Amino acid sequence: MFTKTNIAVIAAVGLTQFSTFAYADTTLNVASAGSQNMVDYVKTYLAPKFEATHPGVKVNVVGTGPGDAGSHKIMEKLSAQSDSGMDKWDIDVAVVHQKIGGELVENGLLAKYRSDINTGKMVSRDSAKNALGINVDGYVMPMFHSQTAIAYNSDFVTNPPTSYDELVKWTQKHPKSFGYNGIKNGMSGVSFVTGWIYAYGTDAHTLSAMPYDKSVESSWDKAFAELKEFNKNITFTPGNAGTLDMLNRGEIFMGPVWVDMFYSWKEQGKIPPSLKLSLIAPGMPGQPMYYVTPTKAAHPQLAREFIELATSPEIQANGIVKQFNWYPGIDANYVEAKLDKATWEKLFAEITPNDLSKYGKSFPIGPYFDDIKEGYERNVSN
Repeated sequence: MFTKTNIAVIAAVGLTQFSTFAYADTTLNVASAGSQNMVDYVKTYLAPKFEATHPGVKVNVVGTGPGDAGSHKIMEKLSAQSDSGMDKWDIDVAVVHQKIGGELVENGLLAKYRSDINTGKMVSRDSAKNALGINVDGYVMPMFHSQTAIAYNSDFVTNPPTSYDELVKWTQKHPKSFGYNGIKNGMSGVSFVTGWIYAYGTDAHTLSAMPYDKSVESSWDKAFAELKEFNKNITFTPGNAGTLDMLNRGEIFMGPVWVDMFYSWKEQGKIPPSLKLSLIAPGMPGQPMYYVTPTKAAHPQLAREFIELATSPEIQANGIVKQFNWYPGIDANYVEAKLDKATWEKLFAEITPNDLSKYGKSFPIGPYFDDIKEGYERNVSN
């Protein structure tokens, strides 16, 4: 127990702001990329929990910004400190996106720590080992998993599709009742298109792993041609929120959504109770955020304690699941006992942990991902 330690947890900082905490007796800097709700989560939930178990510890939270750009700022900071030859770096824990997590490992900027914490053995999804083709096994702990799925109105769709094949047939019988945003203005549509390529082009395992082979793209012509034909029977939406809005207004009866956004809207009464979810075969992608600790963290043991607390079943249940409707970073079966029945059933009744294990896919590695988006613009949008 570290009873006389001041800890500044910097959960999202402009990188020049680290120096403002240098006068603290002992500072554990935790930098977090991500949206404001993630910063608030560290500040108002994780920080007090950590302080309660470490008397005398102070947790201060600030931010690096949303999206990969926020994660990239963290990588730039660590790279600069590595290049300078500093013995100790001033980030101890970071929360980063999957893509940057892999790049950090590849550049030798992260320490291997997962086997050192008790919650390390509770991780089961492939994303804890594979970050878009880069082996990150041991270097990362998922904070949570975001996931896309198909939302449908059960008042009108009594037998929802369970696969892309069934979905194609459904849209032929119910033209314009399925909606998505193509690959513009939201990742739910990009995820749907990626899942289409997994189904009719190249499987997810191949596209989510190295090495990259440009020639693979040549086998997608038929898949893109069929997607262009599929699009004749659908309605285009303005984006992630636009799909949910159109579902709410009954303008469409089915479409791809982010699961956490779906349940948040449902709790707020912005979509009707009749809307439900299905994760169709062979799968749709989602992505985790990672907890990582740098190679030369000034306080590696404190960093591990912080991550162990953040990934414990109780915190994952009451913080990640109940507050944000995110899927837990650790295996959901460890979290079930910590959740009331209503919360568990809300998040897992329609998409079970087994469904997530079978059909929750990673996004492709960067070059394949670019090929998919460029191929859509070239072959489908035109």
